[in-house]
Amino acid sequence: MLKEVTATRFVTPLREGGSLPGLVEADDLGLYVMKFTGAGQGRKTLVAEVVCGELARALGLRVPRLVTVGLDIGLGLGEPDQQVQELLKSSAGTNLGMDFLSGALGFDPLAFPVSPEEAGRIVWFDALVNNVDRSWRNPNLLVHRGDLWLIDHGATMIWQHNWPTAETSAARPYDAGDHALAPFAPDVAGAAAQLAPLVTADLLAEVTGRIPGVWLADEPGFADPDALRRAYAAPLLARAAVIHDRIEGIK
Repeated sequence: MLKEVTATRFVTPLREGGSLPGLVEADDLGLYVMKFTGAGQGRKTLVAEVVCGELARALGLRVPRLVTVGLDIGLGLGEPDQQVQELLKSSAGTNLGMDFLSGALGFDPLAFPVSPEEAGRIVWFDALVNNVDRSWRNPNLLVHRGDLWLIDHGATMIWQHNWPTAETSAARPYDAGDHALAPFAPDVAGAAAQLAPLVTADLLAEVTGRIPGVWLADEPGFADPDALRRAYAAPLLARAAVIHDRIEGIK
């Protein structure tokens, strides 16, 4: 399970992203970038963040630590921005937080060279989860203390938005032509040889087991949260074995 904390202070909204995350302080005195159940695609975005973030970490990629953040409806009452206040009110309960990487800078491909090995690992992972939001326009990569960190995985696993077509959707190729790391000659074959064997049924069961049950409740077509967890794992397990042959747009 993810560590559970409770938000004690809303510090500031972060307006760089379309979903309007916010910086919060929690009862463990940590600072977290908080993503809200009341924003955008709601809980499915947060599920994608957990599955992809925890899977990436298990594969050795750098992702800020994830926690669940309990939010009391009263925390937003003093917020002067009406949009933020409404978002806080609509997100009472369990939300998602990730460690705030103080001093991190947005990835600039002209200033931060990436090895073919690291680029290959990230491109392969993004192909696995079908990340459509790691383009040169919006890399969703941070540089922190000289290392590359992956953030923002809400726009992944698009098959979760239409489960009856999930198997067909998950079988589609991945277009990496606009990927932020495409210019770095990513070694996708080497990444696949290293990472694909690690994506096992046991690992995916462990990763999906960290999704809070409240985000999985009442999904049409599924008897219980555990059945939905298995539905999240199945396309990833099948995709891991073959996706390296279905990555398009890179040499």
